[in-house]
Amino acid sequence: MSSFFTIPSSQKKRKRPESQLEPPKKRLASSKAAKESKPARKPRKERDESISGSEDEDSIGHGPNEPLDDDAASVTSGSSEDGGGETAAERRLRLAERYLENIRTEVDEYGFDAEEIDRDLIAERLKEDAAESKGKLYRQLADELVFDKASKCIWRWNSDVVTGVAVCDPWVYTVTKDLGLAKWRIQELPDNQWPSKSGKKSKKPKPPPKRKPEQVAFVRGDRKKSKDNSYQGHTDIILALAASQDGKFVVTGGKDRKIIVWDTASLKCLRVFSQHRDAVTGLAFRRGTNQLYSSSKDRTIKIWSLDELAYIETLFGHQDEVVDVAALAQERCISVGARDRTARLWKVVEETQLVFRGGGSSEKKSKSSSKGPKTQEGSIDRVAMIDEEIFVTGSDNGSLSLWVAHKKKPLFTLPLCHGVDPALRPEEYSAETNPDPEIVPTPSPRWITALATIPYSDVILSGSWDGYVRAWRVSGDKKRIEAMGIVGESGLVLGNNGLTNGEKRDVQEEEGIVKGVVNDISVFERGDRGKDGVCVVVALGKEHRLGRWKEVPGKNGGVVFEIPKVQKTNGVTELAHVEE
Repeated sequence: MSSFFTIPSSQKKRKRPESQLEPPKKRLASSKAAKESKPARKPRKERDESISGSEDEDSIGHGPNEPLDDDAASVTSGSSEDGGGETAAERRLRLAERYLENIRTEVDEYGFDAEEIDRDLIAERLKEDAAESKGKLYRQLADELVFDKASKCIWRWNSDVVTGVAVCDPWVYTVTKDLGLAKWRIQELPDNQWPSKSGKKSKKPKPPPKRKPEQVAFVRGDRKKSKDNSYQGHTDIILALAASQDGKFVVTGGKDRKIIVWDTASLKCLRVFSQHRDAVTGLAFRRGTNQLYSSSKDRTIKIWSLDELAYIETLFGHQDEVVDVAALAQERCISVGARDRTARLWKVVEETQLVFRGGGSSEKKSKSSSKGPKTQEGSIDRVAMIDEEIFVTGSDNGSLSLWVAHKKKPLFTLPLCHGVDPALRPEEYSAETNPDPEIVPTPSPRWITALATIPYSDVILSGSWDGYVRAWRVSGDKKRIEAMGIVGESGLVLGNNGLTNGEKRDVQEEEGIVKGVVNDISVFERGDRGKDGVCVVVALGKEHRLGRWKEVPGKNGGVVFEIPKVQKTNGVTELAHVEE
């Protein structure tokens, strides 16, 4: 029997198994296939000539201001435009110099300097756009606006109570209780001074420029056609108004449950929506879009797309009639539900809502709280957004409340912002000969009937029937509301009943700067990003827009305030568009 030790040595060599011999064959095959699939490289000389030897660089996909690709940047030798050798670093330097030369030529054509481009177009604009895209308060305008120096222009017409106003520069739209929709043109800003052509001041001062808005178009509904379903117009009181930011649409809503979309150029009816089951009380456009939010007494908020002139969806949740709605750039809105005393933040994309509960008392734990009446909040009537997370509400007890999205209670409440009505005399309240003074009730506070903000800034404007439009600001820590004064308190009075000699009128001798109930406020900024100040348009009426609970002596019409902005020139503070 043969064994390993008995066989010849030539047969002792072991053979490798076939499994150990196959992998090298596979590797060789794969490397061979890779070589066959890899495209053949072009000669370096030909590629260099195609990059730097051609006079027309656009033919190979590289313009004078376009960067080179990796292959072009990796060239280390070749022919250049002048026929000599050029490295990749030299080529990049030459293209950079050419690019800077092109930029310098463009800047010289438009007359910009490097400092202006860096400050305005690059630094400030990018910061502001980034802050606005995030929906945060980023502008501190309250200290730059001189509210008491604002000029005033009152215009009146033979119409009913003005219930709403909307602005799309240079146009103003107003609606009234007699079913009227008017389009006005706001006059341009006047010069700061009115000197003679020779440059010398004349002894007789010139009258101020005409500032009264000019009526451009007007349409009116018809109450008699309330039963005609084909009639494209309002048949009852118009309560709400909104204008799109692009200037294409103006939308009205009223007691007849209709939302009517009008063409701004001709005030022609484009579409009538009648999905609401009760009066439409508020309208608001999503900033930068044609998406519309509407609030109604049927306790719902509806969303519309005016680009398609179509209905989108309905939001439910309020336990009482919804009297106001506000929105900014993000796809969300805030509404207030009157006597359910809640404000609700609707996140449309997430299909969720946040509920903020009011109903607190105006009494504060401070020594100053003992002065004046202590009233309970019965209805939240107005709302305005400061940024995407902070908003402010106004109530029937005259208080302003500051809210933030992550807290269900207000951060701060400022009571009796517009004061209280004068107390009645005992003989006016009772028919007795000698009535007891104790029977006279506590004076009632003036409601917040209008509320507006400058988006993404710290400026708040409010109105009531005390004769003033008051300005407020959000504190630096975003936790308080601080008073800034009365708009137009010591400014020039321009308009129909204004002074013509440039004199100032003492506010203390007047009953009020604006006479009537302030039913709505609309704001827009003059010039590039508000450098020329702010224009405030106010809707006035003898009674409240939603009812006749309160009648105030005054006129039906509007007021235009031009609020100047502080400008610094060589370290000297100046006011825009106001004469000292």
